[in-house]
Amino acid sequence: MTATQRWTLTVVCAATAMLMLDIAVVNTALSTIASDLDTDLSGLQWVVDAYTLTLAATVITAGSLADRFGRRRLFVAGLALFTAMSLLCGVAPSITMLNVSRAAQGVGAAIMFAVSLAVLSHAFPRPHERMKALAAYGATMPGAFAIGPLVGGALTSGLGWRWIFLINLPLGVACLWIVRRRVAESSDPRAPRVDLAGVLTLTGALFLLVFALLRGNDAGWASATILASFGGALGLGAVFIAVEARGAHPMLPLGLFRNPSFSGAQVGAFGISASLFALWLYLTLYLQQVLGLSAIEAGLVFVPGTVLNFLVAGASASLAPKVSARTFVAGGLTLIGAGLALLTLVGAETAWWLFLPGLLVAMVGTGMLNPALAQVALSSAPAPRRPTSTASTTPSGSVSRWRSRPPSRPRC
Repeated sequence: MTATQRWTLTVVCAATAMLMLDIAVVNTALSTIASDLDTDLSGLQWVVDAYTLTLAATVITAGSLADRFGRRRLFVAGLALFTAMSLLCGVAPSITMLNVSRAAQGVGAAIMFAVSLAVLSHAFPRPHERMKALAAYGATMPGAFAIGPLVGGALTSGLGWRWIFLINLPLGVACLWIVRRRVAESSDPRAPRVDLAGVLTLTGALFLLVFALLRGNDAGWASATILASFGGALGLGAVFIAVEARGAHPMLPLGLFRNPSFSGAQVGAFGISASLFALWLYLTLYLQQVLGLSAIEAGLVFVPGTVLNFLVAGASASLAPKVSARTFVAGGLTLIGAGLALLTLVGAETAWWLFLPGLLVAMVGTGMLNPALAQVALSSAPAPRRPTSTASTTPSGSVSRWRSRPPSRPRC
């Protein structure tokens, strides 16, 4: 591995961990934020939802722009926006400013997420080296989620809730310096003009869809607002498909879905996003609010699974030349399902250590699945379409992952 490759892998994993942590750490600080900014539940929910909404609505669009404007350039733009908004979140004097800053921060996170795998693909052109890099990247996401409560609890208890955002400043600046000096630029010299109709219709459809999913429980699934949002998402989605089918240079070529490997990767990404990742917040709340663990104690419960995930991801990379990606994807999803089945055995009076068997089995499956999904997404799409392909295939591309809400009664 060359020095450029090491720096690229380091900065991509660090940036990804930073944006993933920004989801998990916020949940542990919601009670303190509510007290400090004197906000009600409605304002508090948008601290989570504003970030979720903009990230999910713009991630595929961001991926489609990378080839034309440069993958490193887009990555720098996303990282700079994320870092700047972290500062505004950290100094926000009101809940309104905090929520607006969180929404803009979600856009920066979407850009980083969408471009990160394409940047790695360019830095690691050899399949064997790329698989090892993808293993490290794939282990970063659940690992960051797992230690999020621990980090958030430590920062909130020791320094105050504002430091869950301010801690991003030195990390973001360091990542920006590394990207500008050590990461190579790549783009498609024959990239077509921006598919503006596709960008607008897809972004609008995803925005309305995620909004409806996030607000359905509170507003009522049969309410006019939610039904109108679902209807608007369906209508814009239909227009998007028509635009992409007829356009000369679509942002998301529908022909990609004729490739069984690409379509299978979408199913796999949706599977983990709609199951384990969608439950992550609630697992954390279960440990804290049902079993009575502190934020730091809850974070420590996830540590064994985090370590196991890293080890399995590394082993998966070593076995990649001998074992098909299909086997890893199928085996990973099976183990995740088995782990979730074991988690159904815990209850309100269960000891915390009985939580571990299901978590460990699921994390073994995650370590098998994530690197394989990334590899399939990269290999099943032509090079010019890799940013869009990976943006739609990474777990972040699934709206189900972001259906997280703060507890109805924040604990102080």
